[in-house]
Amino acid sequence: MRSSLTMVGTLWAFLSLVTAVASSTSYFLPYWLFGSQLGKPVSFSTFRRCNYPVRGEGNSLMMVEECGRYSSFSAIPSLAWQMCTVVTGAGCALLLLVALAAVLGCCMEELISRMMGRCMGAAQFVGGLLISSGCALYPLGWNSPEIMQTCGNASNQFQLGTCQLGWAYYCAGGGAAAAMLICTWLSCFAGRNPKPIMLVESIMKNTNSYAMELDHCLKP
Repeated sequence: MRSSLTMVGTLWAFLSLVTAVASSTSYFLPYWLFGSQLGKPVSFSTFRRCNYPVRGEGNSLMMVEECGRYSSFSAIPSLAWQMCTVVTGAGCALLLLVALAAVLGCCMEELISRMMGRCMGAAQFVGGLLISSGCALYPLGWNSPEIMQTCGNASNQFQLGTCQLGWAYYCAGGGAAAAMLICTWLSCFAGRNPKPIMLVESIMKNTNSYAMELDHCLKP
């Protein structure tokens, strides 16, 4: 089975898949921010949370120890996190689409040309830029009341208070940076240029086929 990618293109396809999976997995996991509330560990992403307080008997607060997403988009604690959810999600979707096409290019001949590879690299740059923008927007939501309660009432925009950034935040940012810098550069050399001999053979073959069909039609 012949590939439409060069050796550099194969490396590009592999790294594209790794960066897309790393960024997308980090996007869905609620481990971007770690803090504590009522003596229990609490973690957040942009649209998910682990462990949250509810009113129990006697109107007292108790922690429910489970992970889940917010009930609606408007329930996300801040506008900045809502924007981060949309922007980062769009970037992850774009990286996944490019990675899928790149992997298919390893198995299918003449799927990805040199120009197509460069266009896909440009799409990866845009996807990485969107995810990076989401990571930049994330600290703008640290001044919301829900986050302040988790961070010792000492957090503010770009100030964590008693909280700390989680590994998923760094993983998403690292995947975006790798997609923008490494994958975009490798994509310039990923596709194969069509050989002139192969183009001539293809044209001659099509011409002969059309001539035979025309001759067959003209025969009485």
